[in-house]
Amino acid sequence: MSVAYVDTSALVAVAFNERGAAALARRLDACSRLLSSNLLEAELRAAFSREGNRFEPRLVSSIEWVLPDRPLTHEFERVLQVGYLRGADLWHIATALYLAREPSGISFVTLDGRQRTVAAALGFQI
Repeated sequence: MSVAYVDTSALVAVAFNERGAAALARRLDACSRLLSSNLLEAELRAAFSREGNRFEPRLVSSIEWVLPDRPLTHEFERVLQVGYLRGADLWHIATALYLAREPSGISFVTLDGRQRTVAAALGFQI
């Protein structure tokens, strides 16, 4: 069973057929579970709007939303001890930490270099 937390950058690449999108789509399709914060939908809808395109709900239809039931203070601190990230990137990794007791048990899928470095340092599969 392969589980992956998906960052918005990955779905934007697939949605807009950016370089490497086909391989990334295959990788996501191979996962048994895809998880993300519902922040992903807001960011993805904003990208579609920015590009003047109609949002495609099918892009998020297979994602299970992670909705933390408490503040992510501990996770924010843990992430920031490893490296600086902007707010949305920090939120995504903190949410992934919230759901993964052991980060090495899931993949963190992102195309953002800094976010990838921090996720790897925390022990996520990249």
